[in-house]
Amino acid sequence: MANKVAFNENYPSIVESNKLYDRAVNIMTPVTQTLAKGPGQYINGVAPKYLKKGKGARVWDVDGNEYIDYNMAIGPLSLGYGYDKVDNAIIEQLKDGITFSMMHELEVVFAELIHKIIPNAESIRISKTGADVTSAAIRVARAYTGRKKVLCCGYHGWHDWYISVTSRNSGIPEEIKELTSTFDYNDIESVKNALDEDTACVILEPFVFEAPKNDFLKELKAVCEANGTLLIFDEMWTGFRVAVGGAQEYFDVKADLACYSKAFANGMPISLLTGRKDIMNLFNEEVFFFTTFGGEALSLAAAVTTIQEMIDQNVPAYLATKGKLLKDGYNKIAEEVGVAQYTKCVGYDCRSMVTFDASAGNGLEVKSFVQQEMIKRGILWGGFHNMSFSHTDADIDYTLKVYREVLPLLKDAIANNTVASSLRGKPVEAVFRKVSNFNTKPKTKAVNG
Repeated sequence: MANKVAFNENYPSIVESNKLYDRAVNIMTPVTQTLAKGPGQYINGVAPKYLKKGKGARVWDVDGNEYIDYNMAIGPLSLGYGYDKVDNAIIEQLKDGITFSMMHELEVVFAELIHKIIPNAESIRISKTGADVTSAAIRVARAYTGRKKVLCCGYHGWHDWYISVTSRNSGIPEEIKELTSTFDYNDIESVKNALDEDTACVILEPFVFEAPKNDFLKELKAVCEANGTLLIFDEMWTGFRVAVGGAQEYFDVKADLACYSKAFANGMPISLLTGRKDIMNLFNEEVFFFTTFGGEALSLAAAVTTIQEMIDQNVPAYLATKGKLLKDGYNKIAEEVGVAQYTKCVGYDCRSMVTFDASAGNGLEVKSFVQQEMIKRGILWGGFHNMSFSHTDADIDYTLKVYREVLPLLKDAIANNTVASSLRGKPVEAVFRKVSNFNTKPKTKAVNG
């Protein structure tokens, strides 16, 4: 019998998941199309590898096990799985068609809506993935400034200009690697030290989990303006979550360009680049950025409906309110149980993360221990609380009850040095992403003399 969202006696059976994996492993390299969804991010032997369906804030794996989901497709499901208004909009558009031989009217409807709600949306471009629009932003910034170098902070996709600064940069020419460097969030001096006359743009996630300090974002904009460098916000996670108008609205800082994808179409593939008209005008003739599926109508219908629902229901406020219950609740339980020195929940209320101190032991093993116990109890858990409009008070109450049972188990395992031996499979793997202590300076130009 499949597990439910309950204090189950046994770990879930994942026989069918493993069968699918065995079919895939020799013909797919790797088996996952999204790194954060892959089997390496879940403890092997306990976590399912394949999901079958979702509704609201719950998912069911291919073995029939049910879970409350706090990953929400790694971000896009801001309203929840199978949200009726969005699904109905997709169904109605499907009757008329998906992709056409000319432009579709929804492109205009969507653009007008974005123009009203995104602070810097003097002009917009539509595409399909986040990496599309971050890379388009870099290209147009270089064209506008006549410069080459990029400073970045956060995660910005798989394209050469960004992934060259990570550990998975094989296949990228050294000449490209030399053009991108990184800076530490909230460290304005690291930006000042890296900027030079060939820096085209600074791109960053307005926040990941740490809040800006000392007006960091406003100071960053001023520093960029003084250097003739464009400021780009990568709002994949902040857009439509902290406010419908994203971090630009929330922090009252207008970027030169801004990029969006997750959250605003409730799971349909679409991305968005907004910015100053004088910069974006370069896409008319000088800079090429076009794609066959940029005007695909099902995603546009979903986006218009999702955004309107976010406005009508004040979804960002809901995400913050419910997320705060989880974040504060976790920290209170950790304090009461006596593990607050080992673990805490950090971040913004709409999207928080459980962290583990090095004093608790191997961080990946500790995370895996908590993950396997959460999954046993019907919660699909990767350390994050990616909140959706479908997460209910009952979901949150149940999750806190599970934390109240699991954290004492963690305390005992740490005290008895049995975390690793308690794991029922291979622990989760590290990914290349790093958001702090990751500052690399660009190479200096040779000086003729």
